[in-house]
Amino acid sequence: MNPLDGLTIVSLEQAVAAPFATRQLADLGARVIKIERPVVGDFARGYDETVNGLASHFVWLNRSKESVALDLKSAEGREAVQALVDRADVFVQNLAPGAADRLGLGAEELRARNPRLIHVSISGYGTGGPYSSKKAYDLLVQCEAGLVSITGTEDEPSKVGISIADIASGMYAYSGVLTAVIRRERTGEGATIEVSMLEALSEWMGFPLNYAIYGGASPSRTGARHAAIAPYGPFTCGDGNQVFLGIQNEREWATFCTFLGSPELARDERFVRNSLRVEHNAELRAVIEGVFQAFTAERVAELLEVSGIANALLRTMDGLAEHPQLEARGRWRTYQSPVGELRALIPPVTMSDSTPVMGPIPDVGQHTEAILAEFGIAPESTVPAGF
Repeated sequence: MNPLDGLTIVSLEQAVAAPFATRQLADLGARVIKIERPVVGDFARGYDETVNGLASHFVWLNRSKESVALDLKSAEGREAVQALVDRADVFVQNLAPGAADRLGLGAEELRARNPRLIHVSISGYGTGGPYSSKKAYDLLVQCEAGLVSITGTEDEPSKVGISIADIASGMYAYSGVLTAVIRRERTGEGATIEVSMLEALSEWMGFPLNYAIYGGASPSRTGARHAAIAPYGPFTCGDGNQVFLGIQNEREWATFCTFLGSPELARDERFVRNSLRVEHNAELRAVIEGVFQAFTAERVAELLEVSGIANALLRTMDGLAEHPQLEARGRWRTYQSPVGELRALIPPVTMSDSTPVMGPIPDVGQHTEAILAEFGIAPESTVPAGF
């Protein structure tokens, strides 16, 4: 038995944030009914064709779901969604600001019909305030949250290479649903949940925000290095490749100094505590790389591991796909899709008595007829246009 067996979720979702939240729930056993535009579906289906003709984002976010294609510009389509939600436990939506209310799918209306409903809205900037109707794509929210200002090199800011604002808000929606389900079991009450991409990502900005508010300046952009910890980041070895370090405390620093063959460095007035090491980072880097020049990066990593010092080599996506730790722990599974069998990592939370669902990826509207019949909803009389 899966943890969320029996929980029904209707999701009016697109792109990344809401689909990421609902896929986590689907993999735990929840039934996720995904409402899509007829014919074209979720626009993330068209981002690319790299996974044997399917979009890499869509493949990542939409396994284990059922697809129902409805025209929400028609009264029939809207009534069909309302009828589905009347018998659901959770409704999730990440439409443009105000769109759900205009469609009659806002929290007040749907919870009046189904008081036990958990209604979840994910938006860029939240309801109210001067940004409430502002378009919010991941890059733009990264900018507004200050993330881009501290990411990149000294010469150029950079966005994070994944949709981190979408992922942050999707994870808070996911945990919010689980919290609301637990509360409903205790009280019988549904919930209205709102998650803002800006607020989700701003929560993750706690370190640089505190650093700037109380330190008087934002952390500097340091590439893969760290503005407030040293030694940290990439160090070049004799073969021109790099080993990444992350020395986190004074005990590790003393151990590392012994590893370098210079235990007295731990008492050097330039390096005696972390803040001083940050201040004298260029000098420290020269010392470390001077030692590393005698070895290849792979050999340095081996020696560091023997000494119990945190380290990593830089892996590409191919390297991740072949990671020996993931392979050794059996973290890969196959699942089905419209283009055949695909391979993916199982969800990161492992439960000893439960296996993740990892069901197939649906075609657009693949389950429309069956689900409408199951819920006693008359099919739409016209070919719908979408929403």
